[in-house]
Amino acid sequence: MTEPAGESFAVEQTDVLVVGSGFGGAITAYHLAAGGARVVVLERGPWLRSDEFEHDFMLGSSYTRIFDFVVGDGMALLGGNCVGGGSVVYFAAMPRVPSFVFERKGSIGRRMWPATIDRAALDPWYDRVEQALPVSRNDWNTVTYAGGLFAAACARAGHTANPVPAAVDNTLCTNCNWMMAGCRFDAKRSLLLNYLPGAIANGAEIRPLHEVQRIARTDDGGYRVHYNVIHDDDYRLTNGSGAIDAKIVVLAAGAGATPVILQRSEAELGAMPHAVGRYFSGNGERLNTAVIDEDKARDLLGVSRPDGSAFRANQVGKGPCVASWDRLDGSLPEYSRFSLEQLYFPPGFGTILAQVPGPDGPTWFGPEKKELLRRWQSWLTTFTMSEDDNEGEFGAPPPTGNAFRISQQMLGRGPIRYRPTENTLRGWAESDAQVKEIMERDGLATVLPWSNDVVGAYTVHPLASCRIGDDPATSALDDRHELRGHPGIFVTDGSAVPCALTVNPALTIAALAERAVPGIVRAARQRGVAVSYGASLP
Repeated sequence: MTEPAGESFAVEQTDVLVVGSGFGGAITAYHLAAGGARVVVLERGPWLRSDEFEHDFMLGSSYTRIFDFVVGDGMALLGGNCVGGGSVVYFAAMPRVPSFVFERKGSIGRRMWPATIDRAALDPWYDRVEQALPVSRNDWNTVTYAGGLFAAACARAGHTANPVPAAVDNTLCTNCNWMMAGCRFDAKRSLLLNYLPGAIANGAEIRPLHEVQRIARTDDGGYRVHYNVIHDDDYRLTNGSGAIDAKIVVLAAGAGATPVILQRSEAELGAMPHAVGRYFSGNGERLNTAVIDEDKARDLLGVSRPDGSAFRANQVGKGPCVASWDRLDGSLPEYSRFSLEQLYFPPGFGTILAQVPGPDGPTWFGPEKKELLRRWQSWLTTFTMSEDDNEGEFGAPPPTGNAFRISQQMLGRGPIRYRPTENTLRGWAESDAQVKEIMERDGLATVLPWSNDVVGAYTVHPLASCRIGDDPATSALDDRHELRGHPGIFVTDGSAVPCALTVNPALTIAALAERAVPGIVRAARQRGVAVSYGASLP
């Protein structure tokens, strides 16, 4: 290959180069290293120890260092930006996907998932991840007060509710409610506690603050991965660059970054599959804020607390503990199926985007909003995950990274464009109506959805921007997660998931990564890498 004029390279060599250290990256890195391959993991974010996860929202705290918030045209994406990726900043809710999701057809009118994958086929891989993390089966004794109130409201409205399975060690959990910004008590079972230490123990090298920019071919049929070294405090700055040659590349930078890297690489790699950067899904996500009437909660639900209040529960707890899955019914029409989770969302964008009734309709600012904020302790947030239409599409990539960096940390403007279709809007309207039916019954609460006026729609679970499938016209990857037309490049993050899942996707992304590993090992062996498959779980 020929390097661009003026660039100087000290190129390193490895067998497998993994981009990203979240579920898709950490799991593949562990198995390949345990099988004997030389593995390097490049992670664009910092590497924090447990005692560095601060309980603070100030700029420069762990809260702003480990998140990536990218605002696009009609869609905003919130994801992890640190070693451990999404596993460090997620709420650890780990449900399996309902069977009907694998049969979804969406806007293309035919099955989106590969024929080889359905719920039964994925169950053994779910089992492995649940064992490795591990995932706990919660009961009513371990849910939070807010979760219990949501369950009581569901029951009173004639709906069911269930404790959510979670990767949380309840014996270590202090209910501090800071789990979203990393867990300093190691109660949340992030990848920092299992797969990543297992990968390191088997020789894998993990390099934080290394942001991959593009991939090129080498003359021996491998790939050269180019990266910038990111400044520790100001992510707009770089401290150099470099390149690593690898026989296998595993892309797991997240659904908001993986397609951008591939798009930027097209000039050197050759034409990308049509589906790279298309069919993006926000997992059909939407949030409603219910402001609980304390007197009604006491009278209708028979609850009270030692201080005389009935709820005011947001200051203690953890992420989603209780969900209503009544609408996860495969007999319902597509786009009418969704789950509802009780959720604590920390101050910040939640307080900005929460709406109140205004003289001309709902608004996210004004005197009524001030009163809403005064009553923040009585909020109960509900989180909808529904079936959207894969209507997101990425535009031209920015010069570096996945976004134009606006601030030192956390905030950027990205190339994603999202216009919700009538199908998606109808699903949101149906879920909004059910939230109101449950929470406003007999005046228990006042409910309004978060505004889309400020940053458009929003998602904490971006999916499908480089998806698996059987049809080359609508999927970038085959059912083994290999990029079509580019043998030796695999994608194992949320971008490989074909569509919205109606539940939290972390367990499914992890299970798909586990499932992809044997195929990646076979491809590596065909390229001369001495690697085997079959290591025990970390």
